[in-house]
Amino acid sequence: MKETKEIMPQLRDVKGNEAIAAFERAGAVKRKGKGDHVNLKMPNGQLITIPSSGVVKIGLLKKAIKKAGLTEKEFLNLL
Repeated sequence: MKETKEIMPQLRDVKGNEAIAAFERAGAVKRKGKGDHVNLKMPNGQLITIPSSGVVKIGLLKKAIKKAGLTEKEFLNLL
């Protein structure tokens, strides 16, 4: 529980382009999306959609991290 409280503030200010770059470092392949959104195909076959502009909402980011098969700590190391 304590580890989660330390990670939460770091996930709050992640910009879309930073998140996309981190997922690409984890092996994602970038695809086109609608508008400013980018689709990322992960090595596990999952498709993640992230807005490329602005700060990503924490709920969306946490779902994307889980869908990618990463832990929050692993994701933060990729940033």
